Amino acid sequence: MLGAMARPRRRGKDDGEKPFWISYADLMTAMMVLFLSAMAVTIAAVTRVVEGPAEARAREIKAVCEELERELGDVPDIRINCADHRISFGDVGRFAVNSYRLPVEADAALARLVPAVLDAADGELGRRWLKQVVVEGYTDTVGGYLYNLHLSLQRSEWVLCLLMDPAKNAQLELTPAQLERVRRLFLAGGVSFNNQRQTADESRRVELRIQFYGLGEEHASPHVDADTQAPEGDRCQL
Repeated sequence: MLGAMARPRRRGKDDGEKPFWISYADLMTAMMVLFLSAMAVTIAAVTRVVEGPAEARAREIKAVCEELERELGDVPDIRINCADHRISFGDVGRFAVNSYRLPVEADAALARLVPAVLDAADGELGRRWLKQVVVEGYTDTVGGYLYNLHLSLQRSEWVLCLLMDPAKNAQLELTPAQLERVRRLFLAGGVSFNNQRQTADESRRVELRIQFYGLGEEHASPHVDADTQAPEGDRCQL
């Protein structure tokens, strides 16, 4: 009967080692987490340090463009492309055949655009980088090069008239000082029939190209006296 009594179970030789291995695994896991955390902090710090002048310029220029995009986000006819620094106007920015005039609906969009661009140019980053805005009037491929070049220049000039001459755009509400800023900031450029679109109608358009200063490039003075008056006889000639 005594022999039938259950003998006490002998303790396995590995039982005493299990707590050790569990603790060791936890320790290694904790050390790995600490290592990865330290690496993440180091990489973030190095990334901030290695940003050079060119990267900082690109980031700040993007911020200027995105600010302008937010300011004009409620104007459906204005489309800002921050990738190539261009402003387009959809259907209201298209010209009829052999014409340099835009639809009357463009007046309101351009009147909203001007003060927004001036505000962006006068901001901290705008003063640092925004150089000028080039007005580009495009044509289709019908006709000769010189004819289209002349028409392209007329289209650019007409858009400038809508940007700064209240006699041509009654929706403009700019002070004389603001008008002088427009004269300094906006520039007409003739591009003939370069950069065609899929159709002739889409090709006959106006676009505004925003130019930015390069690294180390000398800046023109943006200062305009508050009592500046428009030059006598400075009116649209079209």
